[in-house]
Amino acid sequence: MARTIFSEEHEQFREQVKRFFERELVPHYRDWEKTGVTPREFWRKAGEAGILGTMIPAEYGGGGGDFLHACVVTEEMVKVGANLGLAVHSDMVSPYLMHYGSESLKRHLLPRLCRGEIVGSIGMTEPGTGSDLKNIRTNAVRDGDHWVINGQKVWITNGVNCGVVLVACKTDPAAGSKGVSLIAVEEGTPGFTKVGPMDKIGLKAQDTAELFFDNVRVPIGNLVGEEGRGFVYLMQQLPQERMVIGMRSCAILEAELERTLTYVKERKVFGNPIFNFQNSKFKLAEAKAYITMLRAFIDGCIEEHVNGGISSEKAAMAKLVGTELMNRYLDDFLQLHGGYGYSNEYGIGRAWVDARVSRIAGGTSEVLKDIISRNL
Repeated sequence: MARTIFSEEHEQFREQVKRFFERELVPHYRDWEKTGVTPREFWRKAGEAGILGTMIPAEYGGGGGDFLHACVVTEEMVKVGANLGLAVHSDMVSPYLMHYGSESLKRHLLPRLCRGEIVGSIGMTEPGTGSDLKNIRTNAVRDGDHWVINGQKVWITNGVNCGVVLVACKTDPAAGSKGVSLIAVEEGTPGFTKVGPMDKIGLKAQDTAELFFDNVRVPIGNLVGEEGRGFVYLMQQLPQERMVIGMRSCAILEAELERTLTYVKERKVFGNPIFNFQNSKFKLAEAKAYITMLRAFIDGCIEEHVNGGISSEKAAMAKLVGTELMNRYLDDFLQLHGGYGYSNEYGIGRAWVDARVSRIAGGTSEVLKDIISRNL
């Protein structure tokens, strides 16, 4: 279906991003999956190419673009069958700093993030706390002109590479969600250590780590926004995060549908292309119909977000439907590939494994259903 949300300038940027990924990502991606980490040199090259911080104003080193530029980066990465932590770096960490950080903190961190000199991550999840952020145990205690942080974070995207992590801490343990604050901790700060990459079943090249904070002292100026407002900030940014996951799910489905169609029209069974069998046609026709409907909804959500922001409910719908459909139809696509679908020779196997976490990260499907149910 024809898409109308992107301008000519966005499409020109798309060509730039596409060429960059084909040159700097595709030839190396399999190697990065084996090591579990994307080299920092790639991040620096991405910064030089204008791929990072697309929504950050030029005065802070960014591209000065809008959310549609960020969508282009995500879509083009999906088209080459890759999953890296660029969205966490550019569409989560950088906007948190831009929207809530002090002027000095923005000047200190954003240019380096946009240039890829440092990698950004956000520390929310803990060993005993996932979607229930108000019950985190990592704490920060004020001591003169410093915060002293103690605690542990787990499943942190970009954790191995991170040059700065925005840590969700309890600065007032008795205040519940009103006692959560965000504090920026830079790599090399005494007491801040990383363990990783973690051994995951998918997203192999997207480095993931455990982070430990043992009496980590950071200046009070590293507080992002106001003390006790961290939970509010996280909730304000979650709709965009969830919509990005829904948008990425739709783009993955579109890309893998096209690859599967190419495969089944070439591969023969009993002398006939797999595509000629009724089961194959019906499976693919159903997938095409649902993906087309999903695309219309996702693009509508993107447009709504660009024009003023999307509601938590609709963002939850985008992530819920996008991720559930992705997991459902990628399984069908893999089946149509037969034994080759289970190998690393074809990208469908990687996409199928990588997709599973989408029903967990950014809010589980069960949490999303609870959010949607509140307005029934």
